[in-house]
Amino acid sequence: MEIVQFNIKGMTCASCVAHVEKGIMKTGGIDKTSVNLATEKATVSFDPSKTDVQSLIESVIKNIENAGYGASIPQKEESGAEEEQKKKELNHLKLQTLIAALLSAPLMLAMIAMLFKIEALHFLHKPILQLILASPVQFWIGFRFYKGAWKSLKSGSPGMDVLVALGTSSAFFYSVYNGFFAQGEAAPALYFEASAIIITLVLLGKYLEAGAKGKTSEAIKKLMGLQPKTARVERNSSIIDVPIADVQTGDIVVIRPGERFPVDGPILEGTTAADESMITGESMPVEKGPGDQVVSGTINSYGSVRYRAEHVGSDSVLARIISIVEEAQGSKAPIQKLADKVASIFVPVVLGIAALTFLIWWLVFSSLSSGLIASVAVLVIACPCALGLATPTAIMVGTGVGAGRGILIKNGEILQAAGKLTAVVLDKTGTITRGKPEMKELIPLAEGWSHKELLALAASLEDNSEHPLAQSVVAAARKEGLKLKKSENFSSFPGKGIRASLDGKNYFIGKEEFIIEEGLSLEGMDHKKAALEAMGSTVVILADNERPLAMIALADRIKDHSAEGVRMLKDLGLELYMITGDNPHTAAAIAKEAGVDHVLAGILPEGKALEVKKLQEAGHIVAMVGDGVNDAPALATSNTGIAMGEGSDIAMESSDITLMRGDLREIAAAVKLSRKTMGKIKQNLFWAFFYNAIGIPFAALGLLNPIIAGAAMAFSSVSVVSNSLSLKNFKMDTSGHVATVRNDKIHEENLMNVVVKVDGMSCNHCKMSVEKAAGSVDTVTSAVVDLDKKEVALTLTDEGKLAEVKAAITEAGFTPL
Repeated sequence: MEIVQFNIKGMTCASCVAHVEKGIMKTGGIDKTSVNLATEKATVSFDPSKTDVQSLIESVIKNIENAGYGASIPQKEESGAEEEQKKKELNHLKLQTLIAALLSAPLMLAMIAMLFKIEALHFLHKPILQLILASPVQFWIGFRFYKGAWKSLKSGSPGMDVLVALGTSSAFFYSVYNGFFAQGEAAPALYFEASAIIITLVLLGKYLEAGAKGKTSEAIKKLMGLQPKTARVERNSSIIDVPIADVQTGDIVVIRPGERFPVDGPILEGTTAADESMITGESMPVEKGPGDQVVSGTINSYGSVRYRAEHVGSDSVLARIISIVEEAQGSKAPIQKLADKVASIFVPVVLGIAALTFLIWWLVFSSLSSGLIASVAVLVIACPCALGLATPTAIMVGTGVGAGRGILIKNGEILQAAGKLTAVVLDKTGTITRGKPEMKELIPLAEGWSHKELLALAASLEDNSEHPLAQSVVAAARKEGLKLKKSENFSSFPGKGIRASLDGKNYFIGKEEFIIEEGLSLEGMDHKKAALEAMGSTVVILADNERPLAMIALADRIKDHSAEGVRMLKDLGLELYMITGDNPHTAAAIAKEAGVDHVLAGILPEGKALEVKKLQEAGHIVAMVGDGVNDAPALATSNTGIAMGEGSDIAMESSDITLMRGDLREIAAAVKLSRKTMGKIKQNLFWAFFYNAIGIPFAALGLLNPIIAGAAMAFSSVSVVSNSLSLKNFKMDTSGHVATVRNDKIHEENLMNVVVKVDGMSCNHCKMSVEKAAGSVDTVTSAVVDLDKKEVALTLTDEGKLAEVKAAITEAGFTPL
């Protein structure tokens, strides 16, 4: 399926959304569509093999126009012009509201004078004066309602404009009749103020609503603002500035300190620290050097660098993030279906109630004027604007807040589902652990082989594998300066091990089961192997065709915040499972350190999806958390797939939620954000329904003045949007909990805070160097530098080690005082 978005013009309420969707679905070849009142966009999903894209676009636009609305395809290069147009429309609406208020004020004063019998202002009640004041409001400023009502009636889909036009026109023309044609009344009943003030209040509500809606899309505006307009590239032996659209893949880009990286790519020359906070939510700058990737929109903190443009235009990480957030903000949550159903029949039902109200008051109570006022109040208070804005505004703010933290949620359905999770399955490598194992020990098992010979042999065999465990063996050999040979006949067995030939002889490296399958005995090794695994090491065996040659212990440390992330998920009431291909002993050691209670060990990659399915069959709603590549089947099987992808292409495409930085705490943040957003949606829908359920009967019984009804209707929409905007205050504080960072016996009450003055710091590079040096001492759980104050705030488990911390800072080239 492919997706096309359309800009929609002319929608005013939830009924409009239903009518636009109905019009779009008349086009053949469409799978589904979603129309968003808050963003004024329609998202259409279709099968490109069944329909021509261009003809589909033309048909959709035609059907939308036939439904009484405007439609166009968004143009990226015109986003600035579109924003400018929206500003002009908002200013025009502001001017019209102001003029309407000035003309309505004397009418309001006349009504007050009549109620309190203020004789000095009696002249304001003259029919001709009120007609002169009310007419421009009704027919010039209020023309938008007549125009909208005519379009919607012509298409057979009455909406909010019909209610406003009908209600205000009834009050206006009844006043004209009473003021100029009725006989026998000394002081005719005039309701010009009702029609004029209702229009003024509706316009004021629209103006406030438009301003508030603009704030819901601030996340997208900020992301778009990150993209530089030009890039400095090397062309024909000189450096020139070119528009960002002209940067080609392979261009060499030059960046100075303080500038934003215009495209993605690897650094070729120079070192820096990149501020990636707007992309990943990570406040600390990340050190970068030759070979490291930089991301478009991030800031070069210091130093000049040269790098190669690798992903440009729509292929860049920033462009993909914007695309995901735009799609999410234009989507609907399943909870919206109820509001859509109600909205589709709402206006005809209200018209029927208004007509019935008028007839009962006129025929039963013999009061034509009371019937008219009551029916006008019914028409005005029942406009379904709040109903249409309840869900999309909350989705927009929620997904925007998530994007600001580096949490990319693909659509409203996923945002709703994340809050219902009952179990989270965490892949071990790269999710709980760093994903960069190190070789801890090599134990020879055969005589005639030295440690270096065995390490060189193992590294030569593993050099063909890209597996992190294999590369840790290769790294250990290179660190010792060993020369590697080229192996032949290399075969990999995922989740088990490898087989290869060297100097005409076959060798194997892999798990115990793999070596046993090759017909070799591992008798007598169990005790030592179990001891290594109990300390969290993964043990692999190096063997030839005849016997085991060596036991290699590899260890992958858990990430600094994994234990805290696990605790936060437990606090949210979720069951935690760790899944890994490791043996049960190693898996149990890692799980204990991280605080995970349930361990699924010895699971091959193809078996992970089956384990997820078992949990689902047991009644759990499951999130699978992995790297988005090896765990793709499990991610797809789970109810919600979460990729700790740190911006990788496959992670963004294969998962429902992508965490731009590999921090388990952000899973808890995503779940809590989902629950908060759904809470806001439920509040919005409750008040939208409650407001109508209470307001319509009150209006029908004559207990609600049309002016008050107009005010209530106008401000109901503003209150819904404002309630959604309060989500922007969402915070998931993780800084105050430092339990179990390096030792599961460390608790918050054991921590001490110390501030140390440091001389010699002048830039972000200095800041990072001091923090890194201080953090290298094992008793330091947190080190945060304040450059302005020239000090580092330390959190330690042992204040007696402060001298060791100061020594580390001195060794880094700075002077602790």
